[in-house]
Amino acid sequence: MNIMKYRNLFFAISLFVIVPSIISLLMFGFNPSIDFVGGSILEVSIENNDLSSNQIQEVVSSIYEVRNITQPQEGRVVIEGVDINNDIKLEVVNALKVEFENVEELRFESVGPTLSKELLQKTLTALFLVAGIITIYVWRQFDDLKYGVCAILAMFHDTLVLLGAFSLLGYFYGVQVDVLFVTALLTTLSFSVHDTIVVYDRIRELRHKHTGMDYKTLVNTAVLETLSRSINNSVTIIVMLAALSLLGGATIRWFGVALLIGAITGTYSSTFTAAPLLLLWDEIAAKRRKK
Repeated sequence: MNIMKYRNLFFAISLFVIVPSIISLLMFGFNPSIDFVGGSILEVSIENNDLSSNQIQEVVSSIYEVRNITQPQEGRVVIEGVDINNDIKLEVVNALKVEFENVEELRFESVGPTLSKELLQKTLTALFLVAGIITIYVWRQFDDLKYGVCAILAMFHDTLVLLGAFSLLGYFYGVQVDVLFVTALLTTLSFSVHDTIVVYDRIRELRHKHTGMDYKTLVNTAVLETLSRSINNSVTIIVMLAALSLLGGATIRWFGVALLIGAITGTYSSTFTAAPLLLLWDEIAAKRRKK
C-alpha cells in the first residue's frame, strides 16, 4: 500500500486546520488568565441554586473592573478582575452579602503585573528553547538537517492547532489560557516529537537494511510499519484524556482538553505531516540540483 501518494491530501487537511487557527489567533487572540495579565481572584460560596454570572456582574462591576466570572461548581463563584486591595475586596464581599444570603469568602489572591510579565517571558523563552534543542538533537541523531527541520515543522503544526483551538474556545466560550495550558502545550511538543522520532528511526533502520531501495519507498514502508503502533499507543492516551476532560472537574477540565487536542494532532502529524515533509524536502532539493 502506497500511503505516501496521498501526501498532498495530508497537507491539505493540515492547512484546513491550521489556516483557521492562524486567522483566529490574528483576529481574536487569547483570553488570558491573571497569570499573564495580573489582577485579583476572589472566590466565594453563595447558597443560591438559581445564581447566574450576570447577577454577580451587576453587583461587582459597580465597585471595580471585572474581567471574568465563572462558577466551577454549584454555589461557588470565582471573580477575576484588576488588581485590588483588601479594602475593595471587603467592599465586594459585603455587597454580595447584601444581595445574596449565606455568602462566604473562600479565597483571595493577587498577581502583580511584574510577576505576570515575567511568567509570559519565561513561557515564550521555554517554547523557543525547546524548539531549538529538539531541532539540534534530531539533526545530530539522524546526521541530516532535514530530519531536524521537518520534526520541528510538524511540532509547530501541532502547536498552531492547539493555540488556534484555544483562541476559538476563548472567544466563543470564555476559556482562559493559564499556566496549566502552558504545561499542556509543552507536553504536546514532547508527545509530537516522540512519535515523529519513532517513524524517523524506522526510516533509518530500513535505509541500512535495504541500501538499494528508493527513498520514497523507504518512507512509505516505515510509516506503514509504525502506523498501527502509533495508533494503538495514542488510543490508550486519548481515552484517558477524554475521561479526564469529562470527569476531572472544572479546575482541570480545559487542561485535559488541551492535552487531548495535543495527543490527537500529535499522532496525526508524526505520520501524516513529518514523514511527507521529508519527501517534499527531497523533491525541492532535487529540483534545485537540476537547476
